[in-house]
Amino acid sequence: MKLDSRLMFLIGFVANLAMAQTNEDATSILNLDKMAQVNQGDSYVTFPFDFGNIEPLMFEANVSPSFKIRERKDSRLMGVLTSQIIIRMYDETSYPVRTPSYIPQITFYFLTGNKQASKKLTLFGRFAHHSNGQDGNFYNEDGNINLMSGNFATNFVELGLIKSSYSTHLNAFKFFKSSVEIHPKSWMLDEMQGKYSGLRWHNTFLAYKLPMDGDFNKSQKSNFSLKAETTLMLDNVNNQETLNLKRINASLTFYYHPKFLEDIGLFVQFYHGADYYNIYFNHQIDTIRFGLMTEILRF
Repeated sequence: MKLDSRLMFLIGFVANLAMAQTNEDATSILNLDKMAQVNQGDSYVTFPFDFGNIEPLMFEANVSPSFKIRERKDSRLMGVLTSQIIIRMYDETSYPVRTPSYIPQITFYFLTGNKQASKKLTLFGRFAHHSNGQDGNFYNEDGNINLMSGNFATNFVELGLIKSSYSTHLNAFKFFKSSVEIHPKSWMLDEMQGKYSGLRWHNTFLAYKLPMDGDFNKSQKSNFSLKAETTLMLDNVNNQETLNLKRINASLTFYYHPKFLEDIGLFVQFYHGADYYNIYFNHQIDTIRFGLMTEILRF
Protein backbone atom coordinates (compact mmCIF):
# COMPACT_ATOMS: atom_id res chain seq x y z
CA MET A 1 0.00 0.00 0.00
CA LYS A 2 2.77 2.39 0.90
CA LEU A 3 4.52 1.62 -2.38
CA ASP A 4 1.32 2.22 -4.34
CA SER A 5 0.73 5.52 -2.53
CA ARG A 6 4.25 6.69 -3.23
CA LEU A 7 3.96 5.66 -6.86
CA MET A 8 0.68 7.55 -7.27
CA PHE A 9 2.20 10.60 -5.58
CA LEU A 10 5.20 10.47 -7.92
CA ILE A 11 2.98 10.16 -11.01
CA GLY A 12 0.84 13.07 -9.86
CA PHE A 13 3.89 15.19 -9.11
CA VAL A 14 5.39 14.53 -12.55
CA ALA A 15 2.05 15.27 -14.26
CA ASN A 16 1.66 18.56 -12.41
CA LEU A 17 5.24 19.47 -13.19
CA ALA A 18 4.69 18.76 -16.89
CA MET A 19 1.48 20.80 -16.89
CA ALA A 20 3.21 23.70 -15.17
CA GLN A 21 6.03 23.54 -17.70
CA THR A 22 3.49 23.54 -20.55
CA ASN A 23 1.78 26.60 -19.11
CA GLU A 24 5.10 28.35 -18.70
CA ASP A 25 6.11 27.52 -22.27
CA ALA A 26 2.73 28.63 -23.61
CA THR A 27 2.66 31.96 -21.81
CA SER A 28 6.26 32.78 -22.66
CA ILE A 29 5.69 32.47 -26.43
CA LEU A 30 2.54 34.61 -26.38
CA ASN A 31 4.37 37.90 -26.85
CA LEU A 32 3.25 41.30 -28.15
CA ASP A 33 4.16 40.34 -31.71
CA LYS A 34 1.62 37.49 -31.71
CA MET A 35 -1.02 39.64 -30.03
CA ALA A 36 -0.64 42.13 -32.87
CA GLN A 37 -0.84 39.39 -35.53
CA VAL A 38 -4.11 38.15 -34.04
CA ASN A 39 -5.62 41.64 -34.08
CA GLN A 40 -4.38 42.67 -37.53
CA GLY A 41 -6.13 39.76 -39.22
CA ASP A 42 -5.21 37.70 -42.26
CA SER A 43 -5.25 38.23 -45.99
CA TYR A 44 -7.80 36.11 -47.83
CA VAL A 45 -9.54 35.46 -51.15
CA THR A 46 -13.02 33.98 -51.54
CA PHE A 47 -14.15 31.34 -54.03
CA PRO A 48 -16.53 32.32 -56.89
CA PHE A 49 -19.56 30.78 -55.19
CA ASP A 50 -21.46 31.67 -52.05
CA PHE A 51 -24.93 31.60 -50.55
CA GLY A 52 -26.93 34.70 -49.74
CA ASN A 53 -27.94 38.06 -51.12
CA ILE A 54 -24.54 39.59 -51.88
CA GLU A 55 -23.96 40.59 -55.51
CA PRO A 56 -22.50 37.74 -57.65
CA LEU A 57 -18.71 37.87 -57.31
CA MET A 58 -15.78 36.14 -58.94
CA PHE A 59 -13.90 36.80 -55.70
CA GLU A 60 -13.36 39.16 -52.82
CA ALA A 61 -9.76 39.66 -51.72
CA ASN A 62 -8.37 41.27 -48.60
CA VAL A 63 -4.67 42.18 -48.91
CA SER A 64 -3.32 43.28 -45.56
CA PRO A 65 0.50 43.42 -45.30
CA SER A 66 1.90 44.68 -41.99
CA PHE A 67 5.16 46.43 -41.11
CA LYS A 68 6.31 46.42 -37.48
CA ILE A 69 7.89 49.35 -35.67
CA ARG A 70 9.63 48.42 -32.43
CA GLU A 71 12.87 48.90 -30.53
CA ARG A 72 13.50 45.21 -29.91
CA LYS A 73 11.70 41.88 -30.04
CA ASP A 74 10.63 41.87 -26.37
CA SER A 75 9.43 45.50 -26.30
CA ARG A 76 6.19 46.30 -24.48
CA LEU A 77 5.34 48.98 -27.05
CA MET A 78 5.04 48.32 -30.78
CA GLY A 79 3.60 50.06 -33.81
CA VAL A 80 2.21 48.32 -36.90
CA LEU A 81 1.73 50.00 -40.29
CA THR A 82 -0.83 48.30 -42.53
CA SER A 83 -1.76 49.13 -46.11
CA GLN A 84 -5.03 47.17 -46.26
CA ILE A 85 -6.97 46.89 -49.53
CA ILE A 86 -10.26 45.04 -50.12
CA ILE A 87 -11.12 44.22 -53.75
CA ARG A 88 -14.25 42.73 -55.30
CA MET A 89 -14.37 41.38 -58.85
CA TYR A 90 -17.96 41.12 -60.02
CA ASP A 91 -19.34 38.21 -62.02
CA GLU A 92 -20.53 40.42 -64.87
CA THR A 93 -19.51 41.22 -68.43
CA SER A 94 -15.76 42.02 -68.51
CA TYR A 95 -15.51 41.05 -64.79
CA PRO A 96 -15.19 44.60 -63.42
CA VAL A 97 -13.39 45.51 -60.19
CA ARG A 98 -15.41 48.33 -58.66
CA THR A 99 -14.29 50.92 -56.11
CA PRO A 100 -11.81 48.99 -53.94
CA SER A 101 -11.64 49.83 -50.25
CA TYR A 102 -8.36 51.49 -49.27
CA ILE A 103 -7.77 51.32 -45.51
CA PRO A 104 -4.23 52.46 -44.61
CA GLN A 105 -3.75 52.46 -40.86
CA ILE A 106 -1.27 52.62 -38.00
CA THR A 107 -1.85 50.73 -34.76
CA PHE A 108 0.04 50.97 -31.47
CA TYR A 109 0.09 48.11 -28.97
CA PHE A 110 1.12 48.15 -25.31
CA LEU A 111 1.52 44.95 -23.26
CA THR A 112 0.59 45.52 -19.61
CA GLY A 113 1.58 43.61 -16.47
CA ASN A 114 3.87 40.61 -16.15
CA LYS A 115 5.10 39.27 -19.49
CA GLN A 116 5.12 35.72 -18.04
CA ALA A 117 1.57 35.88 -16.64
CA SER A 118 -0.81 33.12 -17.74
CA LYS A 119 -3.35 35.76 -18.76
CA LYS A 120 -2.22 38.85 -20.63
CA LEU A 121 -3.83 42.21 -21.30
CA THR A 122 -2.82 44.35 -24.28
CA LEU A 123 -4.07 47.85 -24.98
CA PHE A 124 -4.18 49.21 -28.52
CA GLY A 125 -5.04 52.37 -30.40
CA ARG A 126 -5.52 52.75 -34.16
CA PHE A 127 -5.78 55.63 -36.59
CA ALA A 128 -7.11 54.72 -40.04
CA HIS A 129 -8.42 56.14 -43.29
CA HIS A 130 -11.13 54.42 -45.37
CA SER A 131 -11.92 55.53 -48.91
CA ASN A 132 -12.77 54.15 -52.34
CA GLY A 133 -10.52 56.28 -54.56
CA GLN A 134 -13.42 57.95 -56.39
CA ASP A 135 -14.29 61.65 -56.75
CA GLY A 136 -17.78 61.58 -58.30
CA ASN A 137 -20.97 62.91 -56.74
CA PHE A 138 -22.18 60.92 -53.75
CA TYR A 139 -25.72 60.76 -55.17
CA ASN A 140 -27.03 60.03 -58.65
CA GLU A 141 -29.60 62.34 -60.24
CA ASP A 142 -32.38 60.01 -59.06
CA GLY A 143 -31.31 60.49 -55.43
CA ASN A 144 -29.78 57.03 -54.97
CA ILE A 145 -26.20 56.57 -53.78
CA ASN A 146 -23.73 56.55 -56.68
CA LEU A 147 -22.15 53.11 -56.30
CA MET A 148 -20.10 53.32 -59.49
CA SER A 149 -18.08 56.50 -58.98
CA GLY A 150 -19.41 58.22 -55.85
CA ASN A 151 -16.88 59.62 -53.40
CA PHE A 152 -16.60 57.76 -50.08
CA ALA A 153 -14.09 58.85 -47.43
CA THR A 154 -13.79 58.82 -43.65
CA ASN A 155 -11.07 58.79 -41.00
CA PHE A 156 -11.45 57.09 -37.65
CA VAL A 157 -9.77 56.09 -34.42
CA GLU A 158 -10.21 52.80 -32.60
CA LEU A 159 -9.34 52.24 -28.93
CA GLY A 160 -9.51 48.83 -27.32
CA LEU A 161 -8.05 45.95 -25.35
CA ILE A 162 -7.12 42.33 -26.01
CA LYS A 163 -7.21 39.67 -23.29
CA SER A 164 -5.44 36.37 -23.92
CA SER A 165 -5.27 33.05 -22.11
CA TYR A 166 -4.17 29.46 -22.66
CA SER A 167 -6.27 26.36 -21.98
CA THR A 168 -4.18 23.34 -20.97
CA HIS A 169 -7.17 21.01 -21.23
CA LEU A 170 -7.96 22.04 -24.82
CA ASN A 171 -4.38 22.95 -25.76
CA ALA A 172 -5.73 26.14 -27.25
CA PHE A 173 -5.04 29.87 -27.10
CA LYS A 174 -8.06 32.12 -26.53
CA PHE A 175 -8.38 35.83 -27.20
CA PHE A 176 -11.10 38.35 -26.42
CA LYS A 177 -11.05 41.82 -27.97
CA SER A 178 -13.30 44.77 -27.24
CA SER A 179 -12.95 48.19 -28.83
CA VAL A 180 -14.75 51.41 -29.69
CA GLU A 181 -14.46 52.89 -33.19
CA ILE A 182 -15.06 56.64 -33.55
CA HIS A 183 -15.57 58.62 -36.77
CA PRO A 184 -15.76 62.33 -35.87
CA LYS A 185 -18.24 64.16 -38.11
CA SER A 186 -15.53 66.54 -39.31
CA TRP A 187 -13.55 63.49 -40.52
CA MET A 188 -16.22 62.13 -42.89
CA LEU A 189 -18.10 63.48 -45.89
CA ASP A 190 -21.15 65.59 -45.17
CA GLU A 191 -23.31 63.25 -47.27
CA MET A 192 -22.36 60.29 -45.07
CA GLN A 193 -23.36 61.88 -41.77
CA GLY A 194 -26.47 60.30 -40.29
CA LYS A 195 -26.24 57.42 -42.78
CA TYR A 196 -22.84 55.88 -42.01
CA SER A 197 -22.32 54.93 -38.36
CA GLY A 198 -19.65 57.04 -36.67
CA LEU A 199 -19.69 55.22 -33.31
CA ARG A 200 -19.26 51.46 -33.20
CA TRP A 201 -18.63 48.93 -30.45
CA HIS A 202 -16.69 45.84 -31.57
CA ASN A 203 -16.35 42.54 -29.69
CA THR A 204 -14.36 39.56 -30.95
CA PHE A 205 -13.62 36.07 -29.61
CA LEU A 206 -10.90 33.92 -31.17
CA ALA A 207 -9.66 30.42 -30.36
CA TYR A 208 -6.66 28.64 -31.90
CA LYS A 209 -6.57 24.86 -31.38
CA LEU A 210 -3.05 23.41 -31.41
CA PRO A 211 -2.02 19.77 -32.02
CA MET A 212 -2.28 17.71 -28.81
CA ASP A 213 1.24 16.39 -29.37
CA GLY A 214 2.63 19.87 -30.05
CA ASP A 215 5.98 21.04 -28.67
CA PHE A 216 6.28 24.67 -27.59
CA ASN A 217 10.02 24.44 -28.12
CA LYS A 218 9.26 24.28 -31.85
CA SER A 219 7.24 26.62 -34.02
CA GLN A 220 3.78 25.21 -34.68
CA LYS A 221 0.53 26.32 -36.29
CA SER A 222 -2.98 25.62 -35.11
CA ASN A 223 -5.05 22.77 -36.56
CA PHE A 224 -8.09 25.00 -36.79
CA SER A 225 -9.39 28.23 -35.34
CA LEU A 226 -12.69 29.95 -34.68
CA LYS A 227 -13.53 33.66 -34.81
CA ALA A 228 -16.80 35.26 -33.69
CA GLU A 229 -17.33 39.00 -34.17
CA THR A 230 -20.09 41.46 -33.38
CA THR A 231 -20.41 45.18 -34.06
CA LEU A 232 -23.07 47.40 -32.55
CA MET A 233 -23.77 50.82 -34.09
CA LEU A 234 -24.40 53.21 -31.21
CA ASP A 235 -25.14 56.54 -32.87
CA ASN A 236 -28.10 57.84 -34.88
CA VAL A 237 -28.11 56.01 -38.24
CA ASN A 238 -31.01 56.56 -40.64
CA ASN A 239 -33.22 57.36 -37.63
CA GLN A 240 -33.21 53.69 -36.63
CA GLU A 241 -34.66 52.67 -33.28
CA THR A 242 -32.22 51.70 -30.53
CA LEU A 243 -33.16 48.00 -30.70
CA ASN A 244 -33.25 47.77 -34.50
CA LEU A 245 -31.46 44.61 -35.68
CA LYS A 246 -29.91 46.59 -38.54
CA ARG A 247 -27.61 48.12 -35.93
CA ILE A 248 -25.88 44.76 -35.43
CA ASN A 249 -23.21 43.22 -37.65
CA ALA A 250 -22.21 39.65 -36.80
CA SER A 251 -19.90 37.06 -38.33
CA LEU A 252 -18.70 33.57 -37.49
CA THR A 253 -15.62 32.23 -39.25
CA PHE A 254 -14.16 28.72 -39.06
CA TYR A 255 -10.59 28.25 -40.29
CA TYR A 256 -8.95 24.91 -41.11
CA HIS A 257 -5.17 24.72 -41.39
CA PRO A 258 -4.20 21.50 -43.21
CA LYS A 259 -0.72 20.11 -42.60
CA PHE A 260 0.03 19.84 -46.33
CA LEU A 261 -0.36 23.62 -46.82
CA GLU A 262 2.36 25.69 -45.20
CA ASP A 263 1.18 29.30 -45.41
CA ILE A 264 -2.50 29.16 -46.37
CA GLY A 265 -5.65 27.58 -44.99
CA LEU A 266 -9.34 27.17 -45.79
CA PHE A 267 -12.23 29.05 -44.25
CA VAL A 268 -16.01 29.21 -44.20
CA GLN A 269 -17.76 32.34 -42.94
CA PHE A 270 -21.28 33.43 -42.12
CA TYR A 271 -21.87 37.19 -42.17
CA HIS A 272 -24.95 39.24 -41.32
CA GLY A 273 -25.18 43.02 -41.32
CA ALA A 274 -24.29 46.15 -43.23
CA ASP A 275 -21.97 45.79 -46.21
CA TYR A 276 -18.43 46.84 -45.20
CA TYR A 277 -17.33 47.55 -48.79
CA ASN A 278 -17.01 51.35 -48.68
CA ILE A 279 -19.90 53.14 -50.41
CA TYR A 280 -22.02 49.96 -50.41
CA PHE A 281 -22.58 50.42 -46.65
CA ASN A 282 -26.32 50.99 -47.12
CA HIS A 283 -26.79 47.38 -48.27
CA GLN A 284 -27.79 44.69 -45.76
CA ILE A 285 -26.26 41.31 -46.56
CA ASP A 286 -26.59 37.76 -45.26
CA THR A 287 -24.10 35.38 -46.79
CA ILE A 288 -22.16 32.17 -46.33
CA ARG A 289 -18.90 32.03 -48.26
CA PHE A 290 -15.75 29.97 -48.62
CA GLY A 291 -12.15 30.74 -49.48
CA LEU A 292 -8.42 30.66 -48.83
CA MET A 293 -6.57 32.74 -46.27
CA THR A 294 -2.98 33.29 -45.25
CA GLU A 295 -1.76 31.49 -42.15
CA ILE A 296 1.43 33.05 -40.78
CA LEU A 297 0.70 32.92 -37.05
CA ARG A 298 2.92 30.40 -35.26
CA PHE A 299 2.97 29.40 -31.60
